[in-house]
Amino acid sequence: MAKTLWRDRNDALDPDADYVEIVRNLTLYEFTWDLTQALSFALFRTYAVPSIGRLLDQTQQFAQHCQKRYDDTALLLEAPFVHGFDSPEGRTGIRRINQMHRMYDISNDDMRYVLSTFVVVPKRWIDAWGWRQLTDNEIRATVNYYRELGSRMGIREIPETYDGFMHLMDDYERRHFAFDAGARRVADATLALLDEFYPRPLRKAVNATSRALMDEPLREAFRYDDPGPRVRAATRAGLRARARLLRLLPSKRKPTYLQDMNRIRSYPGGYDLAELGTFTPFGAAAAAGCPVPHAATDERPAASTAPTTGA
Repeated sequence: MAKTLWRDRNDALDPDADYVEIVRNLTLYEFTWDLTQALSFALFRTYAVPSIGRLLDQTQQFAQHCQKRYDDTALLLEAPFVHGFDSPEGRTGIRRINQMHRMYDISNDDMRYVLSTFVVVPKRWIDAWGWRQLTDNEIRATVNYYRELGSRMGIREIPETYDGFMHLMDDYERRHFAFDAGARRVADATLALLDEFYPRPLRKAVNATSRALMDEPLREAFRYDDPGPRVRAATRAGLRARARLLRLLPSKRKPTYLQDMNRIRSYPGGYDLAELGTFTPFGAAAAAGCPVPHAATDERPAASTAPTTGA
């Protein structure tokens, strides 16, 4: 079948009603590696906002448990688009995210900004490095998906359009990007973890490539060295060559879940969504502050199991 398989299927769906299915198709079949990379960079750039990066540093999770923190975040965010928002798995994933957020004092503005990166950064990544562009239907579905996620996280004043998310993200970064020593520690720990996903002889090049993919405001906020024009050019050339190759390959017929990828390493025997994340606040950042009302209990949620594949 032509390489248009998933594009055609997504464009036959209603982005205002079928947004979960469209996002599932994009993530599990069409742009698995691209969206994994893009969402990792989306979260990474939020550390350059000092109120976010400093809080994450104070929790001590990146210094002490970076791999587990990466795995838990990815798996909890995966559950709603794999299983649906109203499935037991989707509800458990979002409940755990909200329960963790309530342990810290997080502003609605910061939450809204982080949400905007989930919409804008993946589209910009695919615009630059994807083997095709997203269709209008797929962009609209992505907006609707993250509006729903944000609503279930209690985030207020969520933009209604892609342009609204884009302006929110860009304006917030212009106002707030700045150096913070704690945020730099979180960024360093994250880059070190990303380096470990590749064989040791490649790690120095991977680190330089990661910095080459950062825009100048982001790199300056962390005070990272510019890897230089040759590294930037080589990085761009490599990603564009990959895109050209992918255009020649057939559409994927088998989904790829996070647990199928070598990046998720904390749960080789499978995992229980209800047990992911943390259940007590860590470090100096501990304080009440989740935007979603909860019953006055510290009990763990009811168990919701997931198979090793993450399906």
